Amino acid sequence: MRFVIAMMKHETNTFSPIATPWARFEDWGTHFNDDARRAYEGTGMPMGAYLEIAREAGAEIVTPIAAEAMPSGPVSAEAEAFMSDAICDAVSAGCDAAFLDLHGAMVSESTLDGEGALLERIRSIAPDLPVAVTCDLHCNLTRRMVDNCTVLIGYKTYPHTDMYDVGRQVGSILTASLRGEIEPVMAWGNRPILAQTLRQGTDEEPMRSLIAMARCAEEDGALAATVFGGFPMADMPEAGVSAVVVTDGDRARAAGVCEEMLDAAWARRESFVYRGEPLSDAVARAKRLGLELRARGRSGPVLLLDHADNCGSGGTQDDMTVIAEVLRQGLDRVAVAAVWDPDAVRCMRTAGLNAEITLELGGRTDMPSIGGTGSPLAVSGCVSALTDGTWIVEGPMYTGVEVAMGPTAVLDTGKMEIVIVSRHHEPWDVGVFTNVGIEPAERIYLLLKSRIHYRAGFGDMAQATVTCDGRGVTTSDNSILDYKNVRRPIYPLDPLAL
Repeated sequence: MRFVIAMMKHETNTFSPIATPWARFEDWGTHFNDDARRAYEGTGMPMGAYLEIAREAGAEIVTPIAAEAMPSGPVSAEAEAFMSDAICDAVSAGCDAAFLDLHGAMVSESTLDGEGALLERIRSIAPDLPVAVTCDLHCNLTRRMVDNCTVLIGYKTYPHTDMYDVGRQVGSILTASLRGEIEPVMAWGNRPILAQTLRQGTDEEPMRSLIAMARCAEEDGALAATVFGGFPMADMPEAGVSAVVVTDGDRARAAGVCEEMLDAAWARRESFVYRGEPLSDAVARAKRLGLELRARGRSGPVLLLDHADNCGSGGTQDDMTVIAEVLRQGLDRVAVAAVWDPDAVRCMRTAGLNAEITLELGGRTDMPSIGGTGSPLAVSGCVSALTDGTWIVEGPMYTGVEVAMGPTAVLDTGKMEIVIVSRHHEPWDVGVFTNVGIEPAERIYLLLKSRIHYRAGFGDMAQATVTCDGRGVTTSDNSILDYKNVRRPIYPLDPLAL
């Protein structure tokens, strides 16, 4: 047998001013052919699971491309075509099955449904080809996607610590069907809920109960059951909550389980709305928590989440609103990860290690979709670290994958250590700090430009977590965004009967 195994992943924030040309995928570390296999073999990624399954089956392995970029604005038409061409050319050369590691919320300059367009194109080349697909929990599932693959599954964890597991699960379903042991069928649906990403953590409600329903369905015989929270920052018609269920030949049962999960999501729709507090109050509360914990002899940091400027959802990662408030209120022993500012890094490298320097930091990017203008913050301190920003994730999310933050520096103001990077990277692993010599567990406060993924690396060490409503295109107040393509009416943008 000959298996095509490939990755094409991008979570598109259509409100983000960050462009997504092919170079942005190259920044992540794009790989082709045997290099793609070597890069992901043995990792905790879906592609790692696919490669393992292919070897167990004794199949010839073809890995035309493994491409991913940090979330940002719509993917350029050229980049989308380049990735799609690589996969489709491999399929055209002949294969017995395709195993695809996709995201499910990719919007490009040429289509609002990047994954659906790819799968439809594969189907036109090989109408009967068995195709397995893994998607992110934030997939905006479309009929086009479901109709053009054999079996589809999504992550059940956020942060996404089960990527290998779901790859293994869906890949095993497909190979069992190739052996004639099962006949997978799918049912899917959605509900008009534009769930806010900050309310999709799977260790808390409402997602915890919905994920439990999906697991229960699998324990009761379903081959796979997935509830997608969806990605509300992708302005496309199907954005929102959806579900898909795979059974062995029983489409009616798959449809029944799918509808049951979607009805439960609809009943919990109010829980998908985040409600915050004024930024000054949040920072003051975090400060009190840190002081109280230290007074009681407790070690471990208080986490402050600058969630509106999370590059892991397409944020610019250079808004200084929350950092400025933390400095104003005088919190001490704070470590920040991370501010994107290549110009600042270049200045610090020119100044040299241990140099005292004053910078106009961050604020390089305007955000027209929210009426925001870039506003740098003047900060002074010592250049305490300079690195190339390259390190290997130890887990539990993206385990074994190399991170390339680009040239990286740390500015120590005396009370705050700010990690400054040249490429966008969300802090989901402690390596973002340890790479530059900072031990995060030893700080009183960690200020992270993250929403939920921070829990993978920092959740166990945190003594408390405070969400800080700053400014950015990953805002949890979707009412300030000008949606043009999403279906209407949709909750909570529109008043729907409760």
